[in-house]
This record gives sequence, C-alpha cells and structure tokens, in this order.
Amino acid sequence: MTYVVVESCIKCKYTDCVEVCPVDCFHEGPNFLVIDPEECIDCSLCEPECPVDAIYAEDELPESQEHFLELNTELSQVWPVITEMKPSPADAKEWEEVKDKLQYLEK
Repeated sequence: MTYVVVESCIKCKYTDCVEVCPVDCFHEGPNFLVIDPEECIDCSLCEPECPVDAIYAEDELPESQEHFLELNTELSQVWPVITEMKPSPADAKEWEEVKDKLQYLEK
C-alpha cells in the first residue's frame, strides 16, 4: 500500500509532509506534490502533517480522488524528489478551500 496526494494539494503545495518522510518519496511539480508508490513505505507520518488533508492511505481514498493514485505514479517518474520543506506559494491560503482544482494542475 502507498499514500496518495490528492486534489486539495493543488496550488497549496505545503511541504510539511516532506520534512517527516523517512524515505524521500515525495516529488515536486510546479504547483503540486506527489508520492512515488514504489518508494513509499506506508509509515503514515506524512498524513497528519498536511494542513489541507491532501494525503490519504491508498485504501482510504475518497472515490472522487481515486484517479490521483495513477497521477501520483505517473508524475513521480518525471518530477524531481523533494527532501526539504520549502515556503508555500504566496497565495496558498486563498486556495485551501477551493474545490475541483484538477484543472489548475501544472505538469
């Protein structure tokens, strides 16, 4: 099993989760983070660190977010690993409550 970053991370991209990851399974895109399912050891440390509840265990993914498992897998193969916390985007707070953000995902 793996953990999966879902839609609520888009345009927020808080990196609190990256700080606690013991295996460096996070990858960073322009406005989103993903988890490499091959690297994730299912430790669950990242999930409670996310301020926008954007991380789920694979078997607890809401039905509307299931396609993010494939997206995490795909993008983790092309985006670079991120291992240190970075400042969030200046407008992250404005995006925290926005729904249906997939259209804003930058690949």
